[in-house]
Amino acid sequence: MDGVIVAAFGRHYEIDTPEGRLRCYPRGKKSSFACGDEVQVLPGGDGQGVIEALRPRRNLLWRSDAFREKLIAANLSHIVIVVATEPGFSDLLVSRCIAAAESQEITPLVVLNKADLHERLPAARAQLEPFARLGYEVIEVSALEGADVLRKRLAGLRAIFVGQSGMGKSTLTNAIVPEANAATREISAALDSGKHTTTFARLYPLPPARAGEPAGWLIDSPGLQAFGLAHLSAEDLAEAFVEFRPHLGQCRFRDCRHEAEPGCALRAALESGAIHRRRWEHYRSIREEIAAARRLNPGW
Repeated sequence: MDGVIVAAFGRHYEIDTPEGRLRCYPRGKKSSFACGDEVQVLPGGDGQGVIEALRPRRNLLWRSDAFREKLIAANLSHIVIVVATEPGFSDLLVSRCIAAAESQEITPLVVLNKADLHERLPAARAQLEPFARLGYEVIEVSALEGADVLRKRLAGLRAIFVGQSGMGKSTLTNAIVPEANAATREISAALDSGKHTTTFARLYPLPPARAGEPAGWLIDSPGLQAFGLAHLSAEDLAEAFVEFRPHLGQCRFRDCRHEAEPGCALRAALESGAIHRRRWEHYRSIREEIAAARRLNPGW
C-alpha cells in the first residue's frame, strides 16, 4: 500500500494511506525517512504498519554538521523561510536555508512576518534587501492579518515553513490551515529569542491553486538555531549562491579558491558590486564551517 509520511517522531511515523492514517515503523534499525516521503507500507492492524520501501525522491532538504545529519522534508516544490521584525533574525541563517534549497532545486520564498510592527520594519527590510535584489520573492504579512495572501500563494504547492524559533511559523500555520491547531508561544524578551513549541515536522493538506489541479501541502517544522551544510562540497556551495553562477569557471586558475588569487572572477564581481558584500560574508562563513567539519570528519 502506498502512503505519504505526514509526521515524523524519531523512529515512528504517521502515514496517510488510501485506507486512513497509520502509525508505522521502519524495518531494521535505520530510520532514514522524512516528512513528505512517499513510501510503501504493510498494514499490521490496530492502526499500525511497517514501512517496506521508499519511493524515489524528487529532492531532500536536510542539514548536517561534522558528525550528524538531520532529514527535514522530501519532495518539496518550495521552502518558505519565515523571519520576523521581532525577535531579531539571522540573515546568515536565511542564506543557509537558501543554499540548502538551491542545491536540491527547491524554490525559496521569504516571508517577513509581524510586518505590522512598523518601527521594526525598515531594519528587517534592509536585512532582506540582498535577497530581494537577487529576485527571491519576499512577502510581508502579519500572523493575524494577511494570511489570505499567503494561503493563495501557497495553494497547490508542496511547501515547508522553516526559520528560527519565535518567527511565528506555527501561528501562520494556524491561520492558513485552521485545523492544524499548532501551538503558539510567548516570546522571551530577555533572550530576544522565541521558545520552541513545534518539536517535530508535520504535514497539512493545502487546496489546489485551481479546480482540477493537484492539491498541495504545507509542513510546519521545529524552529532552527543552526543549519549546517557539511554535506555540500565547496563546488556545490558556490553553485548554491545563484549570483556566483555567471562567474564560476571564469577565474584565471582552475583551482582558484576565491581567496587572494590573481584573476579571481568572484572577487572581481564582489568589487564591481555584482555580488553583495553581505552575501559574500555568508559564503565565506559557511565555506569555512564546511572545511572545519570535514577536517573533523574526513568521511564527508
